[in-house]
Amino acid sequence: MNETLKVMESRRSCRRFDPERPVSEEDIRAVCEAGTYAASGMGRQSARIIAVTNKELRDALSKENAKIMGADEGTEPFYGAPVILIVLADKDVPTYLYDGTLVMGNLMNAAESLGLGSIWIHRAKEEFESEFGKNILAKLGISGNYEGIGHCAIGYAAAPAKAAAPRKADFVRYVK
Repeated sequence: MNETLKVMESRRSCRRFDPERPVSEEDIRAVCEAGTYAASGMGRQSARIIAVTNKELRDALSKENAKIMGADEGTEPFYGAPVILIVLADKDVPTYLYDGTLVMGNLMNAAESLGLGSIWIHRAKEEFESEFGKNILAKLGISGNYEGIGHCAIGYAAAPAKAAAPRKADFVRYVK
């Protein structure tokens, strides 16, 4: 089996990251670069990636995400990941949701290929529709009609990933 297929079969969501192992700038850039090569409708590249390694902003995003989730005080929805890759997409492009989703998939598979754990954390839509998110975008000089697609939390896993669940029997139907 080729390496790409192995990565796709072995990638699992990481729900506990190692706080003692920082991710190198080189690996962060490589994962982000992979995200930029995701397919997009008519090649419009409607998505954007915001790579957050700043602990203060990362923690503020976590707190806001937990609030949107309705979680108890102190809940850590990013599972301690040191890097949060926020994917946004331009709602003025008809395929924005699909474009952003494909970016998320590329980010997670690229992280796996580099030995990093990853997980897709939701609630980016609500986060960036709020004043909290709009203020972040304004501070970063990002303007436009963007929707939050997801947060790709990455870092080194604190424990090995569990084995994949068996695939359902009727997942694929072949028509010849």
